[in-house]
Amino acid sequence: MNDEPGMLLAEMKAAAMEELAHNILPYWMKNMPDQDGGGFYGQINGRDNVVPGAPKGGILNARILWSFSAAYLKLRDPLYLEMARRAHDYISRYFFDERHGGTYWSLKSNGEPLDTKKQIYSQAFFIYALSTYHLASGDRESLDRAIELFRLIEEHSFDRERGGYFEAFTREWGEIADLRLSEKDANEKKTMNTHLHVLEAYTTLYMVWPDPQLRQQLATLIKVFSERIVDPQTSHLNLFFDEEWNCRSTIVSYGHDIEASWLLCEAAEALGEAESVSGLALRIASAAHEGLAGDGSLFYEKDDAAGHFDRDRHWWVQSEAVVGFLNAWQLSGDAGWLELASDALDYILHNISDPVNGEWHWSIRDDGSVNLEDDKAGFWKCPYHNTRMCLEVLAMQQF
Repeated sequence: MNDEPGMLLAEMKAAAMEELAHNILPYWMKNMPDQDGGGFYGQINGRDNVVPGAPKGGILNARILWSFSAAYLKLRDPLYLEMARRAHDYISRYFFDERHGGTYWSLKSNGEPLDTKKQIYSQAFFIYALSTYHLASGDRESLDRAIELFRLIEEHSFDRERGGYFEAFTREWGEIADLRLSEKDANEKKTMNTHLHVLEAYTTLYMVWPDPQLRQQLATLIKVFSERIVDPQTSHLNLFFDEEWNCRSTIVSYGHDIEASWLLCEAAEALGEAESVSGLALRIASAAHEGLAGDGSLFYEKDDAAGHFDRDRHWWVQSEAVVGFLNAWQLSGDAGWLELASDALDYILHNISDPVNGEWHWSIRDDGSVNLEDDKAGFWKCPYHNTRMCLEVLAMQQF
C-alpha cells in the first residue's frame, strides 16, 4: 500500500503545528496587547513597528477573538484562552452599540466610537468569534450576543423579496450612501464577500445553537451561492451585484474562489447535507486552480475586461489555497490536490512567513520582493487566515 499521502499529510501537520505555536500566535501575544489603552493595538506596520494612535478595527478584534478561541479549543493552552478573554472583554465593553444594537466598524485608539456604520460583514465576524469563544470558554453571554447579532442581520439586512443580504447601514440601521468594505470595492448593495462570511458565521453559530430559522437561512445562503454567486460558465465567484442580483463585476478573485470551495462544504456538513455541494465545491476549486503560479503559490486576482492581472502572492490567499486544496483532496480522492496543498504550504514557509520577527508578511510581489509597505498586523491583517489554515491542517484526516 502506498502511504505517500499519509507521510505528506504528517509532514504538513508538523509544519503547521510549528508555525502556529512558535511563529504566528506568539507574535500576537508579545506585540499586540495595548497595555495602556486596553485590548490590542490597532496597527503594526510592515517593519514591525507599532503605529501610535491607530484606530482599532472591528474586523481585527473579532478575528483576534476567533483565532485565540479556536486555538485554545484545539491545543488547550491556557495562555490562548487568556488572550481570547482579553479580546472578548474589550469587544464587550467598547464595540457594541448599546443604543441601536450591533457593533461599530472602528474605534479611536482610546476606545471611543470612530466609524459607527453597521457593516454586515463585520457583524458576521463578531458572530463567528463570539460563537467560538462560547465553545472555548462556556460563556453564555457570548452566545447570547451572537444570537442578538443574527437577529439584527435578519431584521435589517435580509432581502425578503430577492434573497441575500444588503451590505451596510448607518448606525441607526438606515440607508447609507457608501456601502463599501474598502476603497478597492465596488459600491454595490450585495457582495460575494459579505455573503461568504455570513455563511461562515451562521455555520459556526448553528453548531452551538441549532435554531430552525438559522438552519433555514444557512440553507438559503448555500442556495444563493449555487444560483446567484457562482458563475455558471466559469465556476468563479462573481463579486458584486445590485439589489436585483445583476452582476456588476468582471474580477476573478482566486483567494475567494478557493476559500468558498471549502466553506460551502463546512456549511453543508453542519446541516447534515455534505454531499449536496461536493460537485460544486470541486468545480470552484478547479476554477481557482487557474490562478496557480509555477512556484506553488496562488496569484491574487485578474480582470480580463480591464486588462488587469495582480500577480502578487497575498498571505491570506495562500492560506486559503492550502485548506481549499486539502478539501478538494478529501472530496475527490485525487492525491494531486494534496500535493498542491503541500506546495502552497511550502511556498508560505519559505516566502510569506517571517522567521526572524514572527508572523507573516502581507505579500510577496511578483518580482519576488517582500512587501514591507503593508501591515504586519492591522485593520485587515489579522491572525485569522493563517491560524485557521494551521488548525484545518491539524484537523485533516487521511481517508
